[in-house]
Amino acid sequence: MSHTDSLFKKSNFKRIGEFNSVSPEIFKAFINFEKLALAEGKLTAKFKEIIAIAIAHTTGCPYCIEAHVKQAKKNGVSKEEMAESIMVATALKAGSAMAHGVNALNAYDGNDDDELYRASYINRLREFTQLSDSFKAFGSFDQQALKAGTLSTKEKELIAVAVAHTTGCPYCIDIHTKAAKKAGATKEELAESIMVATALKAGSALAHGVNALVAFDE
Repeated sequence: MSHTDSLFKKSNFKRIGEFNSVSPEIFKAFINFEKLALAEGKLTAKFKEIIAIAIAHTTGCPYCIEAHVKQAKKNGVSKEEMAESIMVATALKAGSAMAHGVNALNAYDGNDDDELYRASYINRLREFTQLSDSFKAFGSFDQQALKAGTLSTKEKELIAVAVAHTTGCPYCIDIHTKAAKKAGATKEELAESIMVATALKAGSALAHGVNALVAFDE
């Protein structure tokens, strides 16, 4: 494979520091934010790395997956915890598409309502039971992914809230914030999980910046 044909190399990530030269103030501000977002707070640094893994899989950033899996392992995260976090991310990313299906039903049926997102629209989701054989299989997977395992229900719901902010699904944010609260999560814990999601979503864009540096220099 030629140099130009290989778009992702672990070694490319070493170029991230170059942004300190070309955009120093903004780069330093982001790095400071990321450190704070992932530092021990109401949530442990270990659990924040578990959230970070889920978000890295939602954004699909290979550099972020590499960096945060290694950091998570260093913080004592087990392979089982990592896997469960990835499964929650999978359920929530798929769930975002599924949830927006209610908008498709509204559009198909010619709903004249000017409001695109109402919490009550989610009630139409059950209509997919009659429309698609796959719906029950998805529901079963979603339920299984969010069931307490190596990670508790509360931890899984906090991951779900973080991922829901990454996918930008209003229905998912509403449902999983309420589920997290019911499972005992505090507003501070929710806020910290959202900050990890924010740092990782922004971090994915910055990490891909090394590809831009490579492309610019060729």
